[in-house]
Amino acid sequence: MNQMIRKHVRNFCFLLITFATGLFYFCFYLVGITFGVAMSFTLVGIPILYYVLRTTELFLQHERIRTKVYTDISVRTIPTRSEEEGSLWEKVKTTLLDEHNWRAIIGLMLQLGIGMLSLICATLFYLAPIILLFAPVLYLLDISSISLFGIENKTLNISLIFMLLGAIFLWLGAYLGNGLVKMIGRYTRRLVKDFSRK
Repeated sequence: MNQMIRKHVRNFCFLLITFATGLFYFCFYLVGITFGVAMSFTLVGIPILYYVLRTTELFLQHERIRTKVYTDISVRTIPTRSEEEGSLWEKVKTTLLDEHNWRAIIGLMLQLGIGMLSLICATLFYLAPIILLFAPVLYLLDISSISLFGIENKTLNISLIFMLLGAIFLWLGAYLGNGLVKMIGRYTRRLVKDFSRK
C-alpha cells in the first residue's frame, strides 16, 4: 500500500515536472533561436544560435534521466558528440543542417502541449478526487462550497456521495495517470532514439 501511494505521488510529480520542463524548453528555444536569427547580421547572433542549437543533447539527457527515475522506463544513453573540427562558420553550418537536431528541438518544444495536458490531468486525476474525499469535512466546517456536475455540497448526504465519488475517481484517476506517465515516457524514449540515430 505504501509503495503504491509512493508510485502515485511520483506520477503526480512527474506530470507537474513535465509541464515545467515543457514550458522551459518552449521558451528557451523560441527566444534563443529567434534572438540568434535576429542578431545573425552581427557577429553576436551566430555563436548564440550555435550554442542554443547544441543544447539538445543536454536536455535530452535530462529527459532520459528524469524518465528513468520517475517511470522506470529504460531509455538508451545518448552517445556524446565529438567536438567538430573547423571554423565557427563550419560548425554553425553543420549544426544548422543537422536534421536530427531539429527534430529533437521540435520534439522538446512540443512538450509544452504535453505539459499542459499533464497539468490538467494531474489536477483532474490526483487533486480533484482528494478534494471530493474531504467533502464531508468541508461541509461540516462550512469552509467552502464545492459543486460537481451542477450539484452543490449543501447537505451531508450529498457530501457523502461526493466522498464516494472521490474514492472512485481516485482509483480511476491513478490508473489513467499511470497510463499517461507511461505514454510520456515512451515519447521521451522515441525522441532519444531518433536523436541517437545520427
